Amino acid sequence: MFNSLSDRLSITFKQLRGKGRITESDLDETIQEIRIALLDADVALSVVRQFCEAIKVRSLGSEVSGSLNPAQQIIKIVNQELVNVLGGQTRRLQLAKNPPTVILLTGLQGAGKTTLAGKLALHLRTAGHQPVLVAADLQRPNAVDQLKIVGEQANTLVFAPEPGNGVGDPVKVTRDAIAFAKQKLHDIVIVDTAGRLAIDKELMDQLRKVKKEANPTETLLVIDAMTGQDAVNTASAFADEIGIDGVVLTKLDGDARGGAALSVTSVTGKPIMFASTGEKLVDFEIFHPDRMASRILDMGDVLTLIEQAEKTFDQDEAARLAKKVATGEEFTLSDFMEQMKQLKKMGNLGKMLGMLPGAGEMKKQIENIDEREIDRVGAIISSMTLAERDDPKILNGSRRARIARGSGTQVSDVNNLIERFTNAAKMMKQMAKGGVPNVPGMQNMPGLGTPKPVQQKKQQKAGKGAKKSGNPAKRAAQEAGLDISDAKPTNELTSLPDAFKGFLGD
Repeated sequence: MFNSLSDRLSITFKQLRGKGRITESDLDETIQEIRIALLDADVALSVVRQFCEAIKVRSLGSEVSGSLNPAQQIIKIVNQELVNVLGGQTRRLQLAKNPPTVILLTGLQGAGKTTLAGKLALHLRTAGHQPVLVAADLQRPNAVDQLKIVGEQANTLVFAPEPGNGVGDPVKVTRDAIAFAKQKLHDIVIVDTAGRLAIDKELMDQLRKVKKEANPTETLLVIDAMTGQDAVNTASAFADEIGIDGVVLTKLDGDARGGAALSVTSVTGKPIMFASTGEKLVDFEIFHPDRMASRILDMGDVLTLIEQAEKTFDQDEAARLAKKVATGEEFTLSDFMEQMKQLKKMGNLGKMLGMLPGAGEMKKQIENIDEREIDRVGAIISSMTLAERDDPKILNGSRRARIARGSGTQVSDVNNLIERFTNAAKMMKQMAKGGVPNVPGMQNMPGLGTPKPVQQKKQQKAGKGAKKSGNPAKRAAQEAGLDISDAKPTNELTSLPDAFKGFLGD
């Protein structure tokens, strides 16, 4: 969603990094570029003004003028102000002292409340709670049936005494649902309320009655992040008329410009608590302002990536593989396929790679990733015998042709897989020996790659013939007896993404 904004900000910061000293005119030009980028992203004008003014005041202050690297300091200020605009700190759900905790979902029709209810229920079940979904949307056709389907997918009980489609009283349903939850010891009640295509008096009157009956611990407004400025207007209306405690953004994986996410908190004063990032029930996450700001500035979101891996990876399988690597056992094709399955469980590969720092530099490569490749790999390995998986060296031409026919692929595909597997197996062996894997394409990065063994050289006697270098580093190496005759100047930082350069210095 923030791709366009992220690209424009990256270009702006690239121009800054090339300057050793930032003048006031440079700062004005940078802020103007940021202002245009935010307006183009459909951020509310009042928010843009406050944001740019805060950056200018802080940048003209002592925290930049006294900095050794003004460009990096300005980027840091922009990052901090983005975090403030997005809410500052992560806001967690408040639980009632006396269960059940009642969560009231409100919003316009089409924002995705019903699907969001299922995602929230699954999220809470994973955290150890026992939620119940309440079908209080009795106006929209088939809303009750949809909630039942979503509840079944989330393995969560749905309280739906009325058929809906205009039949039933949502206030009575809410009251009966809370009584049911207390009786059956459900600690959380999620109420899915009705919406409208637009805000009207009838909708607000009904919501007031339902909210009064429910007396919710949390009232969450569900907003379609793709609606731009309309989302901000909707949030303001609900905050004024009904009162809300937090906002949930849906369709954050869409291609809209993202103005709603950057505006809603400043306009309403209410935090964004959750974000829906896809169509599946698992595509749901807690909204972290600092992590979202890092994504926008192409600094990555490694913490979220790690959390997703911890949720999906099989701990027993990971421990088994780690033990195998540590003891020096052979890494087999069966292990390779298991790792591919674990990777697929994490979801969209492009989305995961987009969380890495500097992913903006690899945008085209990430967009061209073929998700079906994992399925092809699985089909090829599944067409092998157990003996072939354990020892790929026995795969001669006829065996490879048979595997290609059995998996519906080409012999070249089988050859490519064996080559990739061989490289992965070598990496595993190197890691088992305590070395750094020599990853293809990363040899030029500082600290990575397999270093050449240091050649010892006989120390020269001090006095005549002991020619010393004028370079302090080389002279120290000579005095230590190291061979530096083959040393060549390198420019290793040129291959790094800008996000890494920002941390390592220009």
